[in-house]
Amino acid sequence: MKSELIVDIQPKEASIALLEDGRLVSLQKESRNQAYAVGDIYLAKVKRLMPGLNAAFVNVGYDKDAFLHYLDLGSHFSTYSKYLAEVLNPENTSPLQSISKVKMQPDIDKHGAIADVLAPGQQLLVQIVKEPISTKGPRLTTELSFTGRYMALIPFADKISISQKIKSTEEKVRLRQLIASIKPKNFGVIVRTSAEGKGAAELNREMTTLRQCWEKTIEKARTATAPALIFEEESRIEGVIRDVFTPDFENIYVNDAETYGQIEKYLSLIAPDKKDIVKIYSDDIPIFDHFNITKQIKSSFGKTVSFKSGAYLIIEHTEALHVIDVNSGNHSKAAPDQESNALEVNLRAADEIARQLRLRDMGGIIVIDFIDMNKPEHRQTLFDHMREVMATDRARHNILPLSKFGLMQITRQRVRPALDIVTSETCPSCFGKGEVQPSLLFTDTLFEKLRYVVHELGLKNFRMYVHPYVDAYIKRGVFTSLYGQWRRALGRTFKVVPDQSLAMLQYRVIDEKGNELDLKEEKDTSSSTTDKKKDKAKNRGSQEGDS
Repeated sequence: MKSELIVDIQPKEASIALLEDGRLVSLQKESRNQAYAVGDIYLAKVKRLMPGLNAAFVNVGYDKDAFLHYLDLGSHFSTYSKYLAEVLNPENTSPLQSISKVKMQPDIDKHGAIADVLAPGQQLLVQIVKEPISTKGPRLTTELSFTGRYMALIPFADKISISQKIKSTEEKVRLRQLIASIKPKNFGVIVRTSAEGKGAAELNREMTTLRQCWEKTIEKARTATAPALIFEEESRIEGVIRDVFTPDFENIYVNDAETYGQIEKYLSLIAPDKKDIVKIYSDDIPIFDHFNITKQIKSSFGKTVSFKSGAYLIIEHTEALHVIDVNSGNHSKAAPDQESNALEVNLRAADEIARQLRLRDMGGIIVIDFIDMNKPEHRQTLFDHMREVMATDRARHNILPLSKFGLMQITRQRVRPALDIVTSETCPSCFGKGEVQPSLLFTDTLFEKLRYVVHELGLKNFRMYVHPYVDAYIKRGVFTSLYGQWRRALGRTFKVVPDQSLAMLQYRVIDEKGNELDLKEEKDTSSSTTDKKKDKAKNRGSQEGDS
């Protein structure tokens, strides 16, 4: 299987697509200035206690208070809180004490009460474990962790855990002994799957890096005022690649030179033999269009998703759960009987559902209504197949067998909102009002905008992106094309480039530095002015009628 990673960097957002044999299987979108992301550490202040929930609401600077449950304090909270009180004490000017020399306190009671360990106004170092979703604020933990490629370092713990995905007993014993020999005192370590087969030098180098992250976090907390962001990864792109990268990747394409350098540098540290797979993409065609990702996004998101021979899924999202309905549609009845045909459709639906869960990052409770099957062996076959295709899903999940109503229930780890991309397009000319400018005049509008940018703004080497159909229309013919006429009239200072993400009568202009120009439609302004005049005349007429 050919695996490729496509990274699309835009001014406000970074999108990362994972392709397997050219098929989109995972899509992640990260805001380039996103706050309250999973893994961020904040200096926060307890706002109020909720004894009924055995939890506290904490101010981290978000518009909604964050949620901290008693069970998320961690068993080593007593040691953590005592050390933090010394660190944050403004009267304490002595050098920072290493936690390797801290005397560990007894673990807190698993069945204790939040009021016994926290008080309003108390300052805490907290880490985001679940991003704000819908109307809820972030969810927090005080059991801090610093994650690397091969391990996660946990201050105030002293336990070594090995990934369950490492099957070899000998390898588990080797890693446990190796980590125990290099681990600093009073730090816990979770060994990740990618550490399998790695030597002492690589693991020790990452251990040192993660410990330095902890020390920098504490130093920054001493001078900060709550609420304040204390620690975040240097590059969110690096964090995403750290989580999804495998030695099977053949190519990583990125359309931004700075990000290209970051990824290449990161790979040279974690996989030096793979740094050459990073390639810069510099074509004018949008990178997602070039790799056919835009088209796959438009066909894979939305309420209805077709998957094989006319069969399709209907996917509904609610606040409490996600519901998926499997329909055979006009699927050809190639199987000898209805029962076998239902099994075939359900198996293919399971493949697509596993892909959709990863693609949309759907979490929480998922209920799937498969086509009814009467034979127990067919129901068991479907259950086993679903577990098999979900085995590669990195998110923690649990799958229950089919109920007597033919429903399958899946719980999947949810740490951020589901990726919901609207595939329907609002008309960019009328914005849903139902009236648009004449389509034949659209090319005149494009020419006027090009003339304005060239003559009025004096820009050169810019690009105008249009819908592929419009691009084909203006470029038809060699010497008689509109595109040729425009370039002869205005000079060869611009390019017109197709962009599949645009609607039919939509365009955008990007200067040579990659910034989008704000070119407002003159017709929109005039039409809005006309509407205002009509409204005034109507109001005047109604007033005269009343008098």
